[in-house]
Amino acid sequence: MSIKQKSKSLQSRGEQLSDTFFQLQVLNGQELADIRLPAFTDKLAQLGSHALKPGRLDIFQVNVGKLCNQSCAHCHVDAGPDRNELMSRELLERCLEIVSRYDIPTVDITGGAPEMNPHFRWFVEECRKRGKKVMNRCNLTIIVANPKYHDLPAFFAANQVHLVSSLPYFSKSRTDAQRGEGVFDDSIRALQMLNAVGYGLEGSGLVLDLVYNPSGAFLPAGQSVLEPEFKRQLKSRHNIDFNNLYAMTNMPISRFLEYLLDTGNYAEYMQKLVDAFNPATVNGLMCRNTLSVSWDGYIYDCDFNQMLDIKVATPSRHINDFNIEELNTRTIALNQHCYGCTAGAGSSCGGEVI
Repeated sequence: MSIKQKSKSLQSRGEQLSDTFFQLQVLNGQELADIRLPAFTDKLAQLGSHALKPGRLDIFQVNVGKLCNQSCAHCHVDAGPDRNELMSRELLERCLEIVSRYDIPTVDITGGAPEMNPHFRWFVEECRKRGKKVMNRCNLTIIVANPKYHDLPAFFAANQVHLVSSLPYFSKSRTDAQRGEGVFDDSIRALQMLNAVGYGLEGSGLVLDLVYNPSGAFLPAGQSVLEPEFKRQLKSRHNIDFNNLYAMTNMPISRFLEYLLDTGNYAEYMQKLVDAFNPATVNGLMCRNTLSVSWDGYIYDCDFNQMLDIKVATPSRHINDFNIEELNTRTIALNQHCYGCTAGAGSSCGGEVI
């Protein structure tokens, strides 16, 4: 089942689901869908734990804005060309201070299309000067969208940026159904440009990972099954190489939540997530080693909590009030969408958890 493509964000269409509190009411059976599912916190309690605590802070994830050159049907960020939220230079400087002072090894840059933030290249270079590993969540099409972005592959390579890029499938029809007409062809061009500067090639040290999202209301197949097939198909059809494939579960948030409701798949999909709950995933959840920062500087336990505006449960809720002791001892905020990260082999910004 393909996803109906909508060209505008929920916010610009004035949809109820653009309200994060309304989304949480839906997820908890209080609006639109009258279904009662076990509370995720009760599932956790069955494991003998009534709270989830962080471990070592390894990743500082920064959402530099919701502006994007695409408007994908599954987007949990509700990003698009009609969004204008962008992180300021001042807040980016504060992020640099934090990762330096607290020796956080990895900066994970996301969006929207992060490259559309006018301070993006400066921020990458400053992170690298401080010895940080930089990951960038690139949608690929931005590279070919406008001549001013055509040199991004060379820029990424010069700064040894680890690229994580979405490619829902190795066929045009399934990719375009999820991300928009023409996206597959542009993505292939961008991948070839990245390969040309060494990305994804053995021995280059330039890492190019791809992200697979299912195109409907079902869970992804395992990475160990999908990755070799993606590699075989992309190599034989387009002479493209890449390093790893991340299989990620579509989260019932924002535009994918809209799709589930529109198609009548919401109840069945949520039940699938609940039934697939895997306690072995809990220790590896990304909220345990990551902090997520929004374009306006607020702090969240993960990217998904950020999109539901569930801020960290501590007085240190903004990077201008950053308190590492409070954050390291906080209780991680949970809600029903957390079933998405704990289903099957688990799901995170790095793919499977186990």
